[in-house]
Amino acid sequence: MKQLALLLILTLTLLTTSCANQENNAQSGIALGALGGALLGQAIGHDTEATLIGAAVGTMLGYIVGNEMDKYDREQLNHTYERGVSGQKNSWKNPDSGNYYEVTPQPAYVEPKAQRTCRQAEIIAIIDGQPEKTYTTACRDNSGHWQLQN
Repeated sequence: MKQLALLLILTLTLLTTSCANQENNAQSGIALGALGGALLGQAIGHDTEATLIGAAVGTMLGYIVGNEMDKYDREQLNHTYERGVSGQKNSWKNPDSGNYYEVTPQPAYVEPKAQRTCRQAEIIAIIDGQPEKTYTTACRDNSGHWQLQN
């Protein structure tokens, strides 16, 4: 029963965000946060309860980070995906919001199904003085731009 609840939560989260415009970072953050939190919760606790708690916490953190990113931050994130050295941190402070971001990109890879280049990154954001950590994946679209994935 608990596994069914977990599956339902993850499915609903992904379904509600899959129809979202890629510009809606809050919804993308929710999906990525829930998935990352669930995986981390399962890895730490090895049971359904830990997985559900991880998904819930990840959902909240993903929303917070995704919602706070504005155009300037998205440009910086895109630059990191495009030119960032794998494993090397790229950081910036948004001059308008005062939010601080530290992004560590991972090596690019080709997604087998869609045959497109993708890259994962760890994001540590300090928003209103509170540190938040999330993981993202971006893939190149047909025009060569990096798009966050749901």
